[in-house]
Amino acid sequence: MSDTPSTASQNGPEPDEPAAEPSAGDVSLHDVVDPSAVRRAPRYGRFLTVGAFLGVVIGLVLGFYLVGTPGAQGMLKPGVYVAVTIMFTATLTTLAAGLLAVVADRRSVRRYERSRSRR
Repeated sequence: MSDTPSTASQNGPEPDEPAAEPSAGDVSLHDVVDPSAVRRAPRYGRFLTVGAFLGVVIGLVLGFYLVGTPGAQGMLKPGVYVAVTIMFTATLTTLAAGLLAVVADRRSVRRYERSRSRR
């Protein structure tokens, strides 16, 4: 190895092409797209995540409430009961959130098609 550092590592990588400068023929996105014609589709992942989170919270509250009742004193493994309650409520609320997302998506499609037919 050499005692002197190389100049390539100090300067960083060289760009292959110079940065393109905007020309007079370029069109802005805001000039082309009409904001009123953009379809607003729901984000399914966020709907499902919120549904699952709400299901876990509701399942925790419901499970611990039911385990704490006087009728549940003879239960051998209350933790299993709470876990099953959490899984059940999380599944139900996730499915309900997915259904809401589908309904919102269909509604946005109808609005988008209605606005396109008016033009």
